[in-house]
Amino acid sequence: MSAGRKLVCVAPSSPPQCQVIDFKVPLPSHGEVLVKVEATSVNPIDVKRASGYGQRLLKLKGAGRFPLTVGNDVAGVVMSTGGGVSGWKAGDRVFGLVPTGPQGAHASHVLVKARHLRASPACYSPSELATLPYTFTTLWLALRGVGLSKQHARHKQVLVHGASGGLGQLALQVLTLWGARVTAVCSTAHVQTCHELGATTVLDRTRASLSSLPPVFDASFNFANWADDSLLISRLKRGALGHATTVHPLLGSLDELGWLGGTWHALQAWRGMRGQLRAQAGSGARYVWTIFQPDMQALDALHGWLHGNVGLHLPLGLQTDLEHAPEAFEHVAQRRAGRAVLIPVNDRRMDGAEVPR
Repeated sequence: MSAGRKLVCVAPSSPPQCQVIDFKVPLPSHGEVLVKVEATSVNPIDVKRASGYGQRLLKLKGAGRFPLTVGNDVAGVVMSTGGGVSGWKAGDRVFGLVPTGPQGAHASHVLVKARHLRASPACYSPSELATLPYTFTTLWLALRGVGLSKQHARHKQVLVHGASGGLGQLALQVLTLWGARVTAVCSTAHVQTCHELGATTVLDRTRASLSSLPPVFDASFNFANWADDSLLISRLKRGALGHATTVHPLLGSLDELGWLGGTWHALQAWRGMRGQLRAQAGSGARYVWTIFQPDMQALDALHGWLHGNVGLHLPLGLQTDLEHAPEAFEHVAQRRAGRAVLIPVNDRRMDGAEVPR
């Protein structure tokens, strides 16, 4: 088997200490597909993991030991398949997910479970596809966690904090398609974007407080700041569905306080917020700490939307190769506009076109 290349974070560091190394491309085992990666994204969790975040818990999954290759999103071409794989063949264009584990997606070739792949729609480029699976899946888990779906979202009042980020932008698109009335919370620079993505109301958090919003919401989502969780919950109405957050302190608590202290601290935080939620909205309200994991229903929904020409998208901000990956990590760390995508090629060209930086 030929040699591949992958990006390695050599030690916990911020900014990350990265190297591009050669490796022997493995053969797929039963149920696996070998994918030549045309594009893979850098998500905020990748930047945090490169700094050492989450090591204590992620080591249990083989995902916290350095040197470390991070990344979850994959868009590319099937090279070969292992035993028991009937849905894919060499040459198929696919996109999907690598679970958080020993191998990451920031490489020229990755092994992916066949069930974690879907067919690429012709109207999307690999870079566009690479921005979506991880973020959409995380959003889907949050939506499902509070009980929002296509069948139950119409006319619901939904509060989205962190609406200008990847999760927030996808939330605005999905909830608008479902007929919800969304209030987006973002900074001044992103007010217009949130309106364009379907928000009914936009709160400029640099000019007004969350406390200025009335307690009328059926559901709320925190994609921005754990410190705001309590205030977001206070904006829910009696009988609300619930609240989900992706910025909870679970991994950070374990890193800082160890297994016993971290677990106790996280549990107390979760119980406290759940208690506030139920006092605010009622005993049936759901309180969810969303943790990413591949989800077949989420991938099916994303696949259906993309092939249905619905137009879900996240804007591209930077595309570069593995050698210039630190620029992509910095782009994400500085919260610059648009998503950062890595093109794992050996030079500055791919399919005859220069890789933009």
